[in-house]
Amino acid sequence: MAEISSIFAATVRVVSQALMIFGGVVPYIPQYLIIKSSQNAEGFSNYVCLTLLIANILRVEFWFGKHFETPLLVQSIVMILCMLVMLELCIRVYSKSLCHHLPLNQQNISSTKDLTLDIHEKKFTDFQMDYFWKWTTFTSYLQFLCAFSLVLSAITCLFLTNTLYIETIGFLAVFFEALLGTPQFMRNFRLKSTEGMSVKMVLMWTSGDIFKTVYFILRIAPKQFWLCGMLQISIDIAILFQVLYYSDKYRFRKR
Repeated sequence: MAEISSIFAATVRVVSQALMIFGGVVPYIPQYLIIKSSQNAEGFSNYVCLTLLIANILRVEFWFGKHFETPLLVQSIVMILCMLVMLELCIRVYSKSLCHHLPLNQQNISSTKDLTLDIHEKKFTDFQMDYFWKWTTFTSYLQFLCAFSLVLSAITCLFLTNTLYIETIGFLAVFFEALLGTPQFMRNFRLKSTEGMSVKMVLMWTSGDIFKTVYFILRIAPKQFWLCGMLQISIDIAILFQVLYYSDKYRFRKR
């Protein structure tokens, strides 16, 4: 009987760790499919990608100063890869959309490098703050993320033994992640619409954040993790209320 209990406990632990690692990626699958099938990324704010990329890069840096559970570290790496995939699709779709809005004579030569550079491209190396995170080439996003990671790594190496610095980046990591729904909330509020946004994605956000927060509490993770998890759940619920308010399908507003 004791052996069965041990096997059961080990199975539950492995399953919960797998859910922690890959559960955060699952909500983006329906949104990815919507963007890919419709060839329209307007309903999804790519600032969600920015928020999660920064949050998880910070969390990886936090790990070097204060080792937390390995599944949480692996989760961050998996999430970084997921956001890069989402970002690449959004930029590719956006570039196609720009091409379709060109005059017909320019569409015929839009694939040439000179036209792309002269008319379309906004690059990270232009160093124009007006176009921050609005670049038109995926390479620009990779350049920014590499630069950010290198600078942050250098600072972390210098202050690796500084408890205040380590705790601060730990808090910033989970705080940024807790705010991941904020860009989507603001986009919905600005457009007074949730069209193009996957409701399944938000429902999965909510269920995943609840699971994650409970996991943090039960596993006695650093307090930054579960406090910001609760904030994250609140934002998820606010977005679901937007779905009810703005969507023709779900709204309860006056008809």
